[in-house]
Amino acid sequence: MPKIYLSPSTQDWNPYVTGSGSEEYHMNRIADALVPYLMSNGIQYSRNRPEMTAASSIREANAGEYDLYLALHSNASPESRAGQERGIIVFYYPGSAEGQRAAELIAGELKQIYPLPDKVTTRTTTALGEVRQPRFPAVLAEIGYHDNYEDALWIEGHTEAIAQQLARALTAYFGLPFIYPSPVREGIVTVRDGTLNLRAAPDPTAPILAGLPDGAAVAIYGEWEGWYVVHYGELVGYAAAAYIETE
Repeated sequence: MPKIYLSPSTQDWNPYVTGSGSEEYHMNRIADALVPYLMSNGIQYSRNRPEMTAASSIREANAGEYDLYLALHSNASPESRAGQERGIIVFYYPGSAEGQRAAELIAGELKQIYPLPDKVTTRTTTALGEVRQPRFPAVLAEIGYHDNYEDALWIEGHTEAIAQQLARALTAYFGLPFIYPSPVREGIVTVRDGTLNLRAAPDPTAPILAGLPDGAAVAIYGEWEGWYVVHYGELVGYAAAAYIETE
């Protein structure tokens, strides 16, 4: 299953003009809201922590194996134009086809909810470490301007919607169906013979990740057209719902 490194801003020194908190606070709220969508869609993740920096986040990510590095930030205008800019910019590294594809999917989804869709753009950069230094495709989304009152209010009031659109972009990027989060349920595998295949996608021809033995306990995070997204130990995948009993 796909795995991302999720890096919400650790910049607690960037205040929102509304006085409601910092860039770190609001980007972590979006990350918090995104996690249930990742779980219900079978996307594994690791996440940085507020005491970290961008540099230590990159080092931690590069020590692991991920399919995408996703950094979440909000922007600020130059001092000469303080409070005058609006918009969303999704950055990727020039020449990274997968980074560009991820950036365009994220921008496309955020255009659906941002009040000024023409101001949602993608852009290449070599200046941002979180785009340049990860050793796998990387995207940094500047979600609005926290020094602009309208943008700051929009971010504050659309935490859940932003998270959902990010999840829609990620499922499209990984070729997975989008599944709304639901309360986690416990399930028991019930097969008469052999094992139940845990697959990488909700498709009987998708790669098999593991065989789940009869009586195995699994956590069910989502459901889609006869398939459950299940967590079994450290494995995450899709299993046929017909062979899993729930209360």
